[in-house]
Amino acid sequence: MIIPQPQKIEFKEGNFILNENTVVSAANEVKSVAEFLVSELRISTGLPLPIEICDSDKNQISLSLVDNDKLEDEGYELLSTIDGIKITAQTPAGLFYGCQSLRQLLPPENFDNRGAGAPRNVARTSSSAINIEWNIPCVSIIDKPRFKWRGMMLDPCRHFWDIDFVKKLINLMALHKMNIFHWHFTEDQGWRIEINKYPELTEIGAWRNEDGKKYGGFYTQKQIKDVVKYAADRFITIVPEIELPGHSVAAISAYPELSCSGEPTEVPITWGIHENVYCAGKENTFTFLENVISEVMDLFPGKYFHIGGDECPKANWKKCPKCQERIKNENLKNEDELQSYFIKRMEKFINKNGKRLIGWDEILEGGLAPNATVMSWRGIEGGIAASKQGHDVIMCPVTHCYFDFPQKPKEKIDIGGSKTVPTKKVYEFEPVPEELSEEEAKHVLGAQGNLWTEHIPTVDRAEEMLYPRACALAEKLWSEKDCSDFENFEKRLELHLKRLDVLKVNYFKSLNNI
Repeated sequence: MIIPQPQKIEFKEGNFILNENTVVSAANEVKSVAEFLVSELRISTGLPLPIEICDSDKNQISLSLVDNDKLEDEGYELLSTIDGIKITAQTPAGLFYGCQSLRQLLPPENFDNRGAGAPRNVARTSSSAINIEWNIPCVSIIDKPRFKWRGMMLDPCRHFWDIDFVKKLINLMALHKMNIFHWHFTEDQGWRIEINKYPELTEIGAWRNEDGKKYGGFYTQKQIKDVVKYAADRFITIVPEIELPGHSVAAISAYPELSCSGEPTEVPITWGIHENVYCAGKENTFTFLENVISEVMDLFPGKYFHIGGDECPKANWKKCPKCQERIKNENLKNEDELQSYFIKRMEKFINKNGKRLIGWDEILEGGLAPNATVMSWRGIEGGIAASKQGHDVIMCPVTHCYFDFPQKPKEKIDIGGSKTVPTKKVYEFEPVPEELSEEEAKHVLGAQGNLWTEHIPTVDRAEEMLYPRACALAEKLWSEKDCSDFENFEKRLELHLKRLDVLKVNYFKSLNNI
């Protein structure tokens, strides 16, 4: 019934029924969680659901903090009886996840944000409401997540996504108890974040010419602050990514002096890897990046900062006198070590400002920065190597976590070739490789799904690529290892898809997939 599957769930006889007299009981320290819950339920049920401290335990939903080390930071207990519901946790985050499970125990219509029981495709009026019994089965749940990092990545650079879609994705992540939103802001094909010190990054770098038309967009710092708060209210941390030293043509189009040649260029309209990268020999490159990163860090209160570090061609560095001079002066052996120098230098700056650096697994090449966290995407090998070196790891291998890959054979997508990533394959993913010892395995923080958007131009297509694969990944990251088999997941998914229907999510509907 619930996705992701709770660690322990026991159904009992009877139901608790929400009615016009039901009260939500919550102290001030968790009032924000209560307000989130009732703001959602009031719309769909039409019930008043006042928030107040009650003397009686009957006919109330009680949210409270308790001292229970077994629940850890994000765990919760939910007890539903015919008289009322109690959700307890050590932290507000745990209570929030308990509320998400509570909502999945209600009829799917509770996710309708148009009003009490409004029939689908009909604007809600008082006369159009239908009678729904808002019953919650009597149940006992004890639950906590397996992994701390339960993430999704969105690429707005190849195709741009407006704030409404970003917020919808964050809401869906919260429903599935995911807690990290990795926002990929810069690419060859577009720069998507406003930087006050360098206005031409968005005046020039945020736009490209496609078939004679201007295409692109960017997020203002005001919009980003709004989304950061919106995510935080749902206990989701946003990790920003500013790509370096490769995937940087959009920035170079705005400021050509950042490249080795200094020659003017345009934001490319083709996908793939481009050889025009930041010059590692020029000091102004590092000044620019430090200024950019400083502005970005001020917008995101989380402790991680992603610098990319992947797919950086070194042909220009090999023929650049300044890069070769840097190699000589820093006693480096080759261009791989020059990239390592680049990453390590940026890590020192990021650490100095109280953040931790994350990079794709290419940052292992030439020597890993001392405190870096590795995001293993080309497979699990990079994650294994980093874990054995004592570095934290997030697993997101293309084989299981790339949601731009086709979901069935012969699907018309240019990425992935003959490789497919159906929902079942995502569900079979195990983030902790067998090759790791118990101590090394502690460095695997979790995993995430990545949505690159070269071939995903619309919201409908993006949702179709994300769901239900993201549901499967959410369960693997929250629930206990081998918590259930795929057949069990499929049965629960059948009801869960009705919730996604109410939420107007255009999920992938092929029976061959699910």
